[in-house]
Amino acid sequence: MSVWPQLRDSRTVRAGRAPGTVLRCGLMDTMLADLSVSVVLFFEQTLDEDRLAAGLARALDRVPVFAGRLRTDGEELTAVCDDSGVPMDSYQVDGTLAEAMGRVTSVGAQLVDPVDAPAARAGGLPLLTVRITRPSGGGTVLGCSWHHAIGDLQSFMLLLRAWSAAVEGEELPEAELVEDQDALLEKVLPAEDCGRPGFRLPGPEEAAQLAREVASGPRANRTVQLYFGDAEIARMREDFTAKVGRRLSSGDVLCAHVTSVLRELDDDREQRWLTVPVDARRWLGLPPALVGNLLSEVHLPQTPQDGPAALAGALRAALDDFATGHLNLRANLGFLEAIGRARLRDCMPLGFDPQRRRFSFSNWSRFGAYELRFQGQRPVFFSPAANYPLPWVSWTVEGFHGTGFLTTVVLPARLAARLRGAGGRAALHRFRDPADVLPPLAATVPKVL
Repeated sequence: MSVWPQLRDSRTVRAGRAPGTVLRCGLMDTMLADLSVSVVLFFEQTLDEDRLAAGLARALDRVPVFAGRLRTDGEELTAVCDDSGVPMDSYQVDGTLAEAMGRVTSVGAQLVDPVDAPAARAGGLPLLTVRITRPSGGGTVLGCSWHHAIGDLQSFMLLLRAWSAAVEGEELPEAELVEDQDALLEKVLPAEDCGRPGFRLPGPEEAAQLAREVASGPRANRTVQLYFGDAEIARMREDFTAKVGRRLSSGDVLCAHVTSVLRELDDDREQRWLTVPVDARRWLGLPPALVGNLLSEVHLPQTPQDGPAALAGALRAALDDFATGHLNLRANLGFLEAIGRARLRDCMPLGFDPQRRRFSFSNWSRFGAYELRFQGQRPVFFSPAANYPLPWVSWTVEGFHGTGFLTTVVLPARLAARLRGAGGRAALHRFRDPADVLPPLAATVPKVL
């Protein structure tokens, strides 16, 4: 791939109508307001950029917060649906689509224009960017970055589904904006939840250590992508299910397997904690069309000696008991009242604790990424980009052409090297049969294990 893509076109996409709605960002929105999320979709055909821009304009009319801007008034963060627009830049680059896929998690890959989340809090900067790249070998790369304060992955997928429908001339899905998320939660949350907030207020020494961890992240850590085929996952499920005597999902067993292999390769026999974010909409009776950050999480101890099947079983039990045993949004609101909103930026999510090697497993599968169509074409590859080079963080999506699973994990450089070695690959794929037929892209994309 060429290091210097050539800019071919630059435009700002607007819906053409500004509803002017002002959304008061909730507690979870504000907690995530210094973060952006970037993802990349790959298509084997060349897509018409004018049609993409026209479709995005219609989608922004349906989900206008993505074309808006943030505003900070004292301690309160709001999103204004003013149709300021979304920058869409188009580039030409040397190389093949497979080479672009191999670079997707590399720092400086230039497939996405990351939203500057901290700067956007003050207003005036985009909350969504779109970058279109055309490799000289053919195909189209669609890179998107959005501000986490305006929504989680479910919210962004609502926009993508509306965009896809608009390009295809289909009916756009519904989307629901909430003018005050905390007020909504106050109405739907149970009077009591698990009682444990999902974030903490670190002391000065820990805060300094965490700041050093963030600053050294790009140098100290590496991002690795792992592909597991459908047959491989099926064997894993059969083995773990037999051991724990209960039905397990693919996500349960994959989370347990990857986490356990990493502990094994790291020669780490200490009890560690696992964090699994959960979309709380269904548990609260809220519609899936609701835009915002409706996230809670499961926190589980992991003892390596118990084995991966036990961890998978514990995760399934926790998810089945999520509403009563792990939902913590009421506790979060109570924590905010206790410390004051002014101190919210000093807090850290429980899931971010690199000193204690706390592992975070975000399951992005079943969100419909491979069901999208643009000009009749479905993506052949969907992946997170180089979001945060912080260790012990992972995201799992469906793999090539929507088959199997792709796990993207950030690890300390030493452990990443072990994972890439022969021993690491053997441990990762101990459930793979040499006769398994893998998607052709799995062999052609560099760096995917």
